Amino acid sequence: MIDIKEIKNNILKKENCYLLAIILLIFGLDRYSKIEIINNFSDTSVYLNDFLNFDLIWNTGIGFGLLKSNTALFYNLISILIGLVVIILFFLALRSKSFDKIIYSIIIGGALGNFYDRVFYNAVPDFIDIHYRNFHWFTFNIADIFITVGIIALIIYDFFKINKNYEKN
Repeated sequence: MIDIKEIKNNILKKENCYLLAIILLIFGLDRYSKIEIINNFSDTSVYLNDFLNFDLIWNTGIGFGLLKSNTALFYNLISILIGLVVIILFFLALRSKSFDKIIYSIIIGGALGNFYDRVFYNAVPDFIDIHYRNFHWFTFNIADIFITVGIIALIIYDFFKINKNYEKN
């Protein structure tokens, strides 16, 4: 049975307030960047230098445009799955140690930013286009950066934690 009062008390702990602050900061940075791009660069591609452009595209898939689909059913199923993953990560973050909380909050902040767009725009605005000559990487956004950095940090941290435990035995 889920005890709402216990969850509320756990969220209001000092270390979890930091978790919420990080999530809200990343979510805010992501929202601000997307609003600026949508309002100012929606009709044009902006050349910044030989390696970076701002070019607004609307992504109906998941990270880096994977699993794009034109069917509403598939889009909604993926969106529900993403929402469930965000909720699970949030509960994992509440129960984890301090460094894990930071990593989870970075991932959650980015995922929440993209989930917000999926719900309110039915697509995620991606606009950072990294390229070299004719090679273009997937177009992405600020939320994608935080999700990727968080996942890489989690993998590296868990790898070293596993090796440390292995050496003790």
